[in-house]
Amino acid sequence: MAMNITKKILSTHLAKPSDMVPGQDIFLKVDQTLTHDINAVMTYLAFEQVGLDRIRTECSVSYLDHNLLYLDNKTPDDHIYLQSVAKRYGVHVSRPGNGICHAVHVARFGAPGKLSMGGDSHTPHGGSIGMLCIGVGGMDVATAMTGVPMRLTMPKVVKVNLTGHLKPGCNAKEVILEMLRRVGIKGGLGKVFEYVGPGARTLTVSERATITNMGAEMGATTSIFPADERVREFMRSQGRENEFVEILPDEGCDYDEEMEVDLSSLEPLCACPHQPDNVIPLKDVEKKKVQQVFIGSCTNASYSDIAKAALVLQGRHVNEDVSCTCAISSKQIYTQLMRDGYIEMLLNAGVRMLELACGPCCAIGQSPATKGVAVRTTNRNFKGRAGNPTAEIYLVSPESAAATAIMGTFASAEDILGADVAKLAEIHEPQEFPIDDSMIIKPLPEEEAKKVEIVRGPNIQPLPIPDAPENYLKAQISLKAGDNVSTDDITPASAEFSSMRSNIPLMSQYCYHRYDPTFAARAKEMGKSFIIGGENYGQGSSREHAAINPMYLGVKAVIAKNIARIHRGNLINHGVIPMLFADPADYDKLDQEDELEINGLLDQMPSRVIEIKDVTKDFTFKAKLDLSDSELEVIMAGGQLRHLQKQLKEMEQ
Repeated sequence: MAMNITKKILSTHLAKPSDMVPGQDIFLKVDQTLTHDINAVMTYLAFEQVGLDRIRTECSVSYLDHNLLYLDNKTPDDHIYLQSVAKRYGVHVSRPGNGICHAVHVARFGAPGKLSMGGDSHTPHGGSIGMLCIGVGGMDVATAMTGVPMRLTMPKVVKVNLTGHLKPGCNAKEVILEMLRRVGIKGGLGKVFEYVGPGARTLTVSERATITNMGAEMGATTSIFPADERVREFMRSQGRENEFVEILPDEGCDYDEEMEVDLSSLEPLCACPHQPDNVIPLKDVEKKKVQQVFIGSCTNASYSDIAKAALVLQGRHVNEDVSCTCAISSKQIYTQLMRDGYIEMLLNAGVRMLELACGPCCAIGQSPATKGVAVRTTNRNFKGRAGNPTAEIYLVSPESAAATAIMGTFASAEDILGADVAKLAEIHEPQEFPIDDSMIIKPLPEEEAKKVEIVRGPNIQPLPIPDAPENYLKAQISLKAGDNVSTDDITPASAEFSSMRSNIPLMSQYCYHRYDPTFAARAKEMGKSFIIGGENYGQGSSREHAAINPMYLGVKAVIAKNIARIHRGNLINHGVIPMLFADPADYDKLDQEDELEINGLLDQMPSRVIEIKDVTKDFTFKAKLDLSDSELEVIMAGGQLRHLQKQLKEMEQ
C-alpha cells in the first residue's frame, strides 16, 4: 500500500493495530523526548511519582535553554534540580550555553524516522529532517518516558507541494507566513502538513526547520519534510551520516488535502500585531518608527539566517533610535559564525549579542518600550508575548529585520542592498560543523544513577493532583474570556513569572494576571468554578501551567467554542473537563459570575453531551464532550498521573 511520509512513520510506531483513520485514537511507542527548563520541573515531578527507576525511551534530553536570566534563587534552583533529577533517571542534560533545545536536538540527537514528543509547542522543528515530532504538555512527556504508549488523535495529512525557489532577500520565513496567511491560526487543527515537491528539494534543513517550527502557529499536530539528500548532507555535516535513513512519500500515495505554494512568487512578508496569521506584504506595512529589533530564536537563528542578516548589516550601522539584539540558536552555530567573520560584522554594525537562549521570544529580557514597535524573527506576536502588553510586535525574516534595524522603519534586504541583494544567495550552510558535545551531560549507568540525590530548592513545590469529578457540580463562572486567548494570557511569560513555574501555589496567584488581574482572587474565593471561552481558547505555547493553575484555583471545566489542541490535552491531563458549546450562540447568553449547575455529570459523560443549567438566568444549554474513550478514562480517573499509575500497575501484573 502506497503511504505518505507521516503514515510511514506512524505505522512503524503503532503500539496497537490501527487503520489510522483521521479522528480516531492511535497509540504510539515514542523514541525520544525533550523538555526545557521553564516547563520541565512539572514533568520530572510527575515522573518521580510513577515509581520507575529509569526512563524507558531510547533517548530523553533535558535542555536548560529558555530562562538563563537569574533574577533570584528560583531559576538556578530549578536548574540544579533538573540536572540532578536527570542524572537520577537516565536523562541527557544540555547545559546552559549549549543552545536552544530544538536546534541542538535536531543536530545532535534527532534522526529520520524517529518519533519524538517534546514539552514545547515548537517541537515540530525536528520535522526538518524527516522526523515526526509532536509538541505536547509536560505530563504527556512524563508518560512517554515511562514507556506507556502515547495517545494521539490520528490527524489528517495535508500535502503541501512546493515549486520554484526562493529569491534572494526572501527567507523560509516567507513560506510559513504565506501558509499562515492562507490557513490561519487554527486552520491546521487536527492536521499534519507534509511538504514535498521540487521546491522542497531546494530548501536546506535549516530553512525547512523554520517552516516546521512555525507550523505550530497554524494549530497543526506537526509538520514534516522528506528525509532526502538534503537531510543526508545535514547529517554528514554533524558527523552522523550513519544515522541517515531515506524516507520519501510513495508514488501515488494518498493525502487528505492538497495545496501548492510557488516559492518563486513569494515576496518579503510580515505578521502584524497581534496574531501570526495577520500577514501582509512587508512593503505594505505602515512605515512606523521602530524602537527594537530582535534577530534570533529557535525559528530563525540558523547559520544562514544570521550570516544573511550580517551581510545586510555589513558596512552599515543600526539606526540610533533602534536597539538591535541577536541570539544564535546553538554554541555550534555561534562558533562557526565567529570563524567565518559574521559575528564581527554584527558587532561592528552595533548589534548586541545575547546568550544562547530563547530569552526575548518568551519575554525573558529585551521587553519593548511602552507602546513600542518591536520587529522580531520569532514565531509569536500575541499581545504581551514580549512582556509588554502595550507594545506592537511584528514578525519578519532575519534579512528584513536587519534592514529594518538600519532604516529605523520597516524595510527589506533589497531596500538596503539593491541589486546586490543577489549576494545573499551565495550563503550556504557549512559542509562541516564543529562537533563538541562537552556541554551535554550523558546519563550515568543505572546502578550509579540510583545513588544520585535529587536537589530541591525551596521554590520547588509538589505537583498538584486533581480530584476525580463528582456527579453533581454547581459553581459560578469565574471568567468569561474572548476569542484567541493564549497560554501567555493565562500564565504570563517573562523571567519573573517563568521562575515561578516550579511553585504552583505562588504562580497561581498570577493566573490571568495581564488578561484579568482580579481572576485569581475571584476563583479562589469561589472555590469551584467554570471558565467560559470563545474561539481557539488556549492557543500558543504547550505550557501546561495554563491548565494546572486554573485547576489549582478550583476550575472544574472550561466551556468554549473551540479549544487549541495542546491546551485541550493539558486540561484533560490535569483533570479539567474541556467542553464545547453545542450551540455557539449560547456563549453570548452567559455572563461572568452566573451560577451553573450540572446534575448527573458522571451519568451524562458516556453520551458526550452534558446538559447545563444557568441557575442565575434560568435557562438550560448543552455542551459537547469531544473526548475519546481513553481521554474520558483520564478525566474520570482524576487526571493523567492517576491514570498512568494505574496503567503501570496493570502492566506489571
